[in-house]
Amino acid sequence: MRITRQQREALNGHRAGVVYLTGLSGAGKSTLAALLELRLHDRGMRTYVLDGDELRTGLCRGLGFSDVDRIENMRRVTETARLMVDAGLLVITALISPFRAERDAARARFSHGEFIEVFVDAPLSVCELRDPKGLYKRARRGEIAGFTGIDSRYEPPLRPDLHIDSVRLTPQEAASTLLAGMAHVGLVAGPHARQT
Repeated sequence: MRITRQQREALNGHRAGVVYLTGLSGAGKSTLAALLELRLHDRGMRTYVLDGDELRTGLCRGLGFSDVDRIENMRRVTETARLMVDAGLLVITALISPFRAERDAARARFSHGEFIEVFVDAPLSVCELRDPKGLYKRARRGEIAGFTGIDSRYEPPLRPDLHIDSVRLTPQEAASTLLAGMAHVGLVAGPHARQT
Protein backbone atom coordinates (compact mmCIF):
# COMPACT_ATOMS: atom_id res chain seq x y z
CA MET A 1 0.00 0.00 0.00
CA ARG A 2 2.81 2.37 -0.93
CA ILE A 3 2.23 5.89 -2.22
CA THR A 4 3.93 6.14 -5.61
CA ARG A 5 6.08 8.91 -6.97
CA GLN A 6 3.43 9.53 -9.61
CA GLN A 7 0.88 10.16 -6.85
CA ARG A 8 3.26 12.59 -5.18
CA GLU A 9 3.85 14.36 -8.50
CA ALA A 10 0.08 14.62 -9.01
CA LEU A 11 -0.31 16.13 -5.55
CA ASN A 12 2.52 18.59 -6.23
CA GLY A 13 1.21 19.44 -9.69
CA HIS A 14 4.56 18.98 -11.43
CA ARG A 15 7.10 16.37 -12.45
CA ALA A 16 10.00 15.38 -10.25
CA GLY A 17 13.56 15.28 -11.52
CA VAL A 18 17.15 16.42 -11.13
CA VAL A 19 18.91 19.42 -12.60
CA TYR A 20 22.57 18.45 -12.16
CA LEU A 21 24.83 21.52 -12.33
CA THR A 22 28.53 20.76 -12.84
CA GLY A 23 31.52 23.03 -13.38
CA LEU A 24 34.61 24.46 -11.77
CA SER A 25 34.54 26.26 -8.44
CA GLY A 26 33.57 29.85 -9.21
CA ALA A 27 31.77 29.01 -12.46
CA GLY A 28 28.45 30.16 -10.99
CA LYS A 29 26.70 26.90 -10.07
CA SER A 30 25.44 27.98 -6.64
CA THR A 31 24.26 31.36 -7.92
CA LEU A 32 22.41 29.71 -10.79
CA ALA A 33 20.92 27.06 -8.49
CA ALA A 34 19.57 29.73 -6.13
CA LEU A 35 18.08 31.79 -8.97
CA LEU A 36 16.53 28.73 -10.58
CA GLU A 37 14.99 27.62 -7.30
CA LEU A 38 13.45 31.08 -6.77
CA ARG A 39 11.90 31.00 -10.24
CA LEU A 40 10.57 27.49 -9.77
CA HIS A 41 9.19 28.41 -6.35
CA ASP A 42 7.38 31.36 -7.95
CA ARG A 43 5.73 28.83 -10.26
CA GLY A 44 4.48 26.86 -7.28
CA MET A 45 6.97 24.01 -7.64
CA ARG A 46 8.40 22.02 -4.76
CA THR A 47 12.18 22.13 -5.01
CA TYR A 48 15.36 21.62 -3.07
CA VAL A 49 18.98 22.62 -3.75
CA LEU A 50 21.73 20.18 -2.83
CA ASP A 51 24.80 22.42 -2.73
CA GLY A 52 28.21 20.77 -2.61
CA ASP A 53 29.65 23.17 -0.02
CA GLU A 54 26.72 22.69 2.35
CA LEU A 55 26.75 18.91 1.93
CA ARG A 56 30.39 18.77 2.92
CA THR A 57 29.49 20.16 6.35
CA GLY A 58 26.94 17.40 7.04
CA LEU A 59 26.12 14.40 4.86
CA CYS A 60 29.59 14.32 3.32
CA ARG A 61 31.56 15.60 6.32
CA GLY A 62 34.63 13.49 6.82
CA LEU A 63 35.23 13.03 3.10
CA GLY A 64 38.40 14.57 1.74
CA PHE A 65 39.28 15.53 -1.82
CA SER A 66 41.05 12.41 -3.04
CA ASP A 67 39.55 10.84 -6.16
CA VAL A 68 38.04 8.08 -4.02
CA ASP A 69 36.43 10.59 -1.64
CA ARG A 70 35.14 12.72 -4.51
CA ILE A 71 33.52 9.66 -6.07
CA GLU A 72 31.87 8.79 -2.75
CA ASN A 73 30.72 12.41 -2.37
CA MET A 74 29.04 12.26 -5.79
CA ARG A 75 27.47 8.88 -4.98
CA ARG A 76 25.96 10.20 -1.75
CA VAL A 77 24.58 13.29 -3.46
CA THR A 78 23.10 11.17 -6.26
CA GLU A 79 21.41 8.79 -3.84
CA THR A 80 20.03 11.70 -1.80
CA ALA A 81 18.70 13.31 -4.98
CA ARG A 82 17.14 10.00 -6.03
CA LEU A 83 15.23 9.75 -2.75
CA MET A 84 14.07 13.34 -3.10
CA VAL A 85 12.87 12.70 -6.65
CA ASP A 86 10.94 9.70 -5.34
CA ALA A 87 9.35 12.13 -2.87
CA GLY A 88 8.14 14.16 -5.85
CA LEU A 89 10.60 17.06 -5.65
CA LEU A 90 12.50 18.84 -8.35
CA VAL A 91 16.10 18.71 -7.10
CA ILE A 92 18.88 21.04 -8.16
CA THR A 93 22.41 19.86 -7.43
CA ALA A 94 25.30 22.30 -7.50
CA LEU A 95 28.64 20.58 -7.15
CA ILE A 96 31.88 20.41 -9.07
CA SER A 97 31.40 16.72 -9.85
CA PRO A 98 34.68 16.52 -11.76
CA PHE A 99 34.54 13.03 -13.28
CA ARG A 100 32.50 12.05 -16.34
CA ALA A 101 32.12 8.42 -15.26
CA GLU A 102 30.51 9.45 -11.99
CA ARG A 103 28.19 11.93 -13.72
CA ASP A 104 27.20 9.13 -16.11
CA ALA A 105 26.62 6.84 -13.14
CA ALA A 106 24.42 9.52 -11.58
CA ARG A 107 22.35 9.80 -14.76
CA ALA A 108 21.94 6.01 -14.83
CA ARG A 109 20.16 6.12 -11.45
CA PHE A 110 17.24 8.02 -13.02
CA SER A 111 14.70 7.27 -15.72
CA HIS A 112 14.91 8.96 -19.11
CA GLY A 113 13.85 12.61 -18.87
CA GLU A 114 14.31 12.85 -15.09
CA PHE A 115 17.96 13.99 -15.17
CA ILE A 116 19.39 17.06 -16.89
CA GLU A 117 23.17 17.50 -16.87
CA VAL A 118 24.03 21.20 -17.06
CA PHE A 119 27.60 22.31 -17.71
CA VAL A 120 28.09 25.71 -16.08
CA ASP A 121 31.12 26.73 -18.08
CA ALA A 122 33.69 29.36 -17.24
CA PRO A 123 37.42 29.14 -18.00
CA LEU A 124 39.78 28.50 -15.10
CA SER A 125 41.23 32.02 -15.51
CA VAL A 126 37.78 33.56 -14.99
CA CYS A 127 36.99 31.29 -12.04
CA GLU A 128 40.27 32.29 -10.43
CA LEU A 129 39.45 35.97 -10.87
CA ARG A 130 36.03 35.45 -9.31
CA ASP A 131 37.35 33.20 -6.51
CA PRO A 132 34.48 34.09 -4.13
CA LYS A 133 35.90 32.10 -1.22
CA GLY A 134 39.61 32.65 -1.86
CA LEU A 135 40.09 28.94 -2.52
CA TYR A 136 42.13 29.30 -5.71
CA LYS A 137 44.57 31.63 -3.98
CA ARG A 138 44.96 29.13 -1.16
CA ALA A 139 45.41 26.26 -3.65
CA ARG A 140 48.05 28.22 -5.56
CA ARG A 141 49.90 28.79 -2.28
CA GLY A 142 49.82 25.05 -1.59
CA GLU A 143 47.42 25.35 1.34
CA ILE A 144 44.77 23.16 -0.33
CA ALA A 145 45.84 19.94 -2.02
CA GLY A 146 43.82 18.24 -4.73
CA PHE A 147 41.95 21.38 -5.76
CA THR A 148 39.98 20.90 -8.97
CA GLY A 149 41.48 22.83 -11.85
CA ILE A 150 44.82 23.35 -10.08
CA ASP A 151 46.22 19.96 -9.13
CA SER A 152 43.18 17.78 -9.67
CA ARG A 153 41.49 17.27 -13.02
CA TYR A 154 38.07 18.39 -14.18
CA GLU A 155 36.56 16.44 -17.07
CA PRO A 156 34.08 18.72 -18.86
CA PRO A 157 30.91 17.04 -20.10
CA LEU A 158 31.18 15.93 -23.71
CA ARG A 159 27.44 16.13 -24.42
CA PRO A 160 25.68 17.97 -21.59
CA ASP A 161 21.94 18.42 -21.89
CA LEU A 162 22.53 22.15 -21.46
CA HIS A 163 25.68 24.23 -21.77
CA ILE A 164 25.57 27.50 -19.83
CA ASP A 165 28.35 29.97 -20.69
CA SER A 166 28.52 31.87 -17.41
CA VAL A 167 30.95 34.42 -18.87
CA ARG A 168 28.71 35.45 -21.76
CA LEU A 169 25.38 35.17 -19.89
CA THR A 170 24.34 37.11 -16.81
CA PRO A 171 23.02 34.95 -13.97
CA GLN A 172 19.46 36.01 -14.84
CA GLU A 173 19.97 35.11 -18.51
CA ALA A 174 21.49 31.78 -17.51
CA ALA A 175 18.47 31.01 -15.32
CA SER A 176 16.14 31.84 -18.22
CA THR A 177 18.15 29.60 -20.56
CA LEU A 178 18.01 26.80 -18.02
CA LEU A 179 14.24 27.16 -17.56
CA ALA A 180 13.76 27.03 -21.33
CA GLY A 181 15.84 23.84 -21.47
CA MET A 182 13.81 22.29 -18.66
CA ALA A 183 10.59 23.15 -20.50
CA HIS A 184 11.98 21.55 -23.65
CA VAL A 185 12.35 18.19 -21.91
CA GLY A 186 9.10 18.56 -19.97
CA LEU A 187 10.47 19.08 -16.47
CA VAL A 188 8.59 22.38 -16.23
CA ALA A 189 5.43 23.55 -17.92
CA GLY A 190 5.07 26.71 -20.01
CA PRO A 191 6.74 30.03 -19.27
CA HIS A 192 4.13 31.53 -16.94
CA ALA A 193 4.10 31.46 -13.17
CA ARG A 194 1.19 29.87 -11.34
CA GLN A 195 -1.85 32.12 -10.96
CA THR A 196 -2.75 32.74 -7.31
